[in-house]
Amino acid sequence: MKKVIYILAGLFLSITMQAQDRPMPKAGPAPTVNVGKPETFTLKNGLKVLVVENHKLPRVSFTLTMDNAPYAEGSKKGVADMTSALMGSGTTSISKEDFNEEVDFLGANINFWAEGASASGLSKYSKRMMELMADGALNPKFTQEEFDKQKDQILEGLKSEEKNVSSVASRVRSALVYGKSHPRGEYLSEETLNNVTLADVKDNYNTYFVPGNAYLIIVGDVKTRQVKKQVKKLFGNWTANTAPSVGYSNPRDVQYTQINFVDMPNAVQSEIAVINLVDLKMTDKEYFASILANQILGGGGEGRLFLNLREAHAWTYGAYSSIGSGKYISSFRATTSVRNTVTDSAIAEIQNEVRRMRNDLVSAEDLKNAKAKYIGNFVMQMEKPSTVARYALSTETNKLPADFYENYIKNINAVTAQDIKNAANKFFLADKARIVVVGKAADVLPGLESSKMPIFYFDKWGNKTEKPVVNKPLPEGVTAQTVLDGYIAAIGGEKAVKGVKTLYTKSTGTVQGTPLELTMKVSSDNMQFVEMTAMGMSMMKQVVNDKGGYMVQQGQKVDVPAEELAELRAAAVPFEELGLMSNKEITLTGIEAVNGNDAYAVKNGTTTYFYDVKSGLKIAEAKEQEQMGQKMTQTTYYGDYKAVKGIKVPHKVTMNVGIEIDLTVNEVKINEGVSAADFK
Repeated sequence: MKKVIYILAGLFLSITMQAQDRPMPKAGPAPTVNVGKPETFTLKNGLKVLVVENHKLPRVSFTLTMDNAPYAEGSKKGVADMTSALMGSGTTSISKEDFNEEVDFLGANINFWAEGASASGLSKYSKRMMELMADGALNPKFTQEEFDKQKDQILEGLKSEEKNVSSVASRVRSALVYGKSHPRGEYLSEETLNNVTLADVKDNYNTYFVPGNAYLIIVGDVKTRQVKKQVKKLFGNWTANTAPSVGYSNPRDVQYTQINFVDMPNAVQSEIAVINLVDLKMTDKEYFASILANQILGGGGEGRLFLNLREAHAWTYGAYSSIGSGKYISSFRATTSVRNTVTDSAIAEIQNEVRRMRNDLVSAEDLKNAKAKYIGNFVMQMEKPSTVARYALSTETNKLPADFYENYIKNINAVTAQDIKNAANKFFLADKARIVVVGKAADVLPGLESSKMPIFYFDKWGNKTEKPVVNKPLPEGVTAQTVLDGYIAAIGGEKAVKGVKTLYTKSTGTVQGTPLELTMKVSSDNMQFVEMTAMGMSMMKQVVNDKGGYMVQQGQKVDVPAEELAELRAAAVPFEELGLMSNKEITLTGIEAVNGNDAYAVKNGTTTYFYDVKSGLKIAEAKEQEQMGQKMTQTTYYGDYKAVKGIKVPHKVTMNVGIEIDLTVNEVKINEGVSAADFK
């Protein structure tokens, strides 16, 4: 199974690596940008309407937004999620099916969420599109049947994220930086979602989906006078109301730089975020210098973080930074994912780059390139009607000067190297940074402790916890040999296992929503057949036989390199452990936690096998390897063992190849279903 990991990893990584190394275009003269000016009017109920006529294309877009203050949901966190999920599920006058059918007929795109709605399509259908959007927004149909359906889907998503390291990292970061009672720090859980009722959803809608702070932005091939009449007709009877505004104490940065560590034993990489709070308004004098400083530090593939951590050290596929701005408190953060063994080094380099921004003036070349990137993106975005709508809304909600976007390029060009340094010193904190690390304690903690920075420990929900135990003592008499003997005994005994001459398995799963089927056939004389199909089409096939090996991917056949063939053949057997038992190079490295269970770790070269301390069954194996110049660890988890002809075989397999792929083994055959012809 582990050889399949390499193949799948190659498929996914080749996609994620595309277009990351493209050179920046050379800067040209600053262009002149004409930002569409909206015609504005306000209905009696408070709804503000902004219309930007743009007749270049026969298209129109509508965006309805509630500019409400953020609010915490507390023990009912998830009510807004449920409101968003139920919005668009039909109206009081039209069923969900008929609504969607008409939208499809119009070729339109109409969406709803807890605090807004949008519609876009051909302008010849603009009248009907606005009618449908208004009906869905103002007359939603909330039913218990749809509530239960949507709730089950969200709960299923939460379960799939339980072992997802990046999801846990995102949740814990917000909880620690803002606090769990703050709107930006609270998180959705199965417990809070189960507290939400249909009545709560209706109350949330009635309280917050109101016109008092609402904006309707219309951009495209329309006539303002005609649109105004229709808006008054459709939205004029919307009951006037304003959403409540609850005040929250602003969170505070930590008093000193520290590491907040979360142990995820299944993590094959560490998720790192260096964070501090930011209260940056778009009207602040430092705004343009701040966004340029962030661009130079980590705004993309040409940023210093990327060039350092990826290009110079090959520790990661990417390293970036971001800085928030707006009416409410936000954060600056530098983030990356690195292999466990270089976590401490990556943190040190991020800190070095932040200090460099604070202490040194950026070069004229760096400043020039950052300005060119921002101006180029700004000009390109201006071609999109949705951008005009976004800028018009931003001007209103952030109380920007009317000429803010007309002067955008001029203000970018006016930023100096000293401005960049000043902004970095104000917003990139070196002595009050919260460094959140989510990773495997056994691999990561020794390096972090050597950094001499204070370390505080949290669980995956952001609760304080004790330091994880990473070096549990081995029981007396336990060796790599006894562990392997225990595994063979646990799955059926040495005699029965040696009697397995061929093993056939067929598994099913999904990858990013696409169903796949994996067929594997192996024989005790070191031959293997693996084929992955998606929607009935062969995506990959690999064969190892007595003459060599080859792989067929996307119709291209490639022979397995000679240096890889020996390792492939060693693994091309029903049970590798029979061969490992006579291998004098294997070592028992200790006891580690794997998905909450203690497991013996047996290392053989670059592969580590994990065997449950209690059951003796193999529950995981991790392979260190190199993909596209980057070193990484790929892990496969095994579970749900079931006996087939007296041999226990795992029927649940999870492969971690950057994303987790869950496979269910539906069919197992021992000493049947495999022939010599399979390995040709």
